[in-house]
Amino acid sequence: MRPVITAEESARLDAASEVPVGNLMERAGLGVALAAIRMGAGYGTRVIVLAGPGNNGGDGYVAARILKSRGADVVVRSLGYPKGDSSPNRVAAMRAVRSGVRVVDLGALEPGDLLIDALFGAGFHGSLPERAVPWTEHPAPVLAVDLPSGLDAGDGSVSGAAFRAARTVTFHALKTGHLVGRGRDLSGQVEVVDIGLSGEHAEWMECEDDDAVLPVRPSNAHKWSAGSVAVVGASPGMVGAAVIAGRAALEFGAGAVSVIVPGGLQGQAAAMDPGLLTAGVGAGERHGEPDAVLAAADRFDVMALGPGLGPDGESFVAAILRRWDRPLVLDADAITAASMDDIAARTAPTVLTPHAGEFGRLTGDPAGPRQAHALAQKTGAVVLLKGSPTFVMGEERWVITSGGPELASIGTGDVLTGMIAAAIARGLGPETAARTAAHLHGRAGASLAPVTTVTATRLLAEIGRFG
Repeated sequence: MRPVITAEESARLDAASEVPVGNLMERAGLGVALAAIRMGAGYGTRVIVLAGPGNNGGDGYVAARILKSRGADVVVRSLGYPKGDSSPNRVAAMRAVRSGVRVVDLGALEPGDLLIDALFGAGFHGSLPERAVPWTEHPAPVLAVDLPSGLDAGDGSVSGAAFRAARTVTFHALKTGHLVGRGRDLSGQVEVVDIGLSGEHAEWMECEDDDAVLPVRPSNAHKWSAGSVAVVGASPGMVGAAVIAGRAALEFGAGAVSVIVPGGLQGQAAAMDPGLLTAGVGAGERHGEPDAVLAAADRFDVMALGPGLGPDGESFVAAILRRWDRPLVLDADAITAASMDDIAARTAPTVLTPHAGEFGRLTGDPAGPRQAHALAQKTGAVVLLKGSPTFVMGEERWVITSGGPELASIGTGDVLTGMIAAAIARGLGPETAARTAAHLHGRAGASLAPVTTVTATRLLAEIGRFG
């Protein structure tokens, strides 16, 4: 796991550190210089450092001095020379000048092989100064110091122009703005450099591979002891959603999976995948008999409710929420049909998996990580807010960054629902199951993306490698 902190927390850590600011600046500048070297900066290369008047600019001056000592042709284009004779950034600037680094006004663009953006750091808000805007169009690759100038470190928003970095070097921990809003697009590859700070209060924890570990089946396992899942969903034209969720549960390690659909659609469901159990409830094409559904699901450990369910299922969903006394994954149309009171009244574990639109319909609030955490606190459910990134909110606050735009395809959310249900059925707690499934769902999509378009059916074949 990696901590993700706010800009305010970053400033608090700097202020609380017993290490002199000048020492922190030297460490940060060295990290920037080493990143620049990995990007090709060296003897004879032309490096342009854009330096602001604050500590971010000081990091840039340190990097300029180190790169100059390695033979790079370095120039600092200054937005404003640091003030105060003994300020750490002023000292850094003077040392750079004494080492032979040329410092001139920001001025007009000039050719260069690498652009180091050290204009503004995590404390930036608002719009870039007009003098800096033309530099955002410079053709050279950009190495950003802390985060690309023009990007808000809190919410990842941009007002006007901003730099688009190929790589960003940030210090101690990721900032929230690297991951939300336009942060992922503008920050490029983000490298975290340890400069000797400690004691952070993380806003979120970023999920890594070690945080997404599934139980191992014992040697004497059979299909019912390995975990069983009932998927309740399907309506005319959307039978595939329920079947995809069921297949995902099977691929992700559940031993037995049944897809419970309206009786009039059972034949379609059975024909789509002979590896799944199916049950048809009633004679029509819409669910309306909660008693029969609950009876059909009685043998199973976990229920996934909602894939392809269709609209106008309020009374049906309410009955299931009140009467199903085992873990429940609530997805798609079932989220829209549910009430927060019925969700909060449940005593068994519940996982909600809304995208932004479903979140808004359920809560009346805009979707975001803080709102998702508030919903988790209000209802006692684990809230998995789908997006890029995805957030898993419960007793802990996790951000999932393994997925990307390749997952923006119909049916991939149904795959995730089945994966979560399977992980719970295999013995994980609901919060761990949601985090694990979301991370590995993203990993599976990322592994497919370089070789093919990611569709739900291709994703189904891939998730077994991670489950």
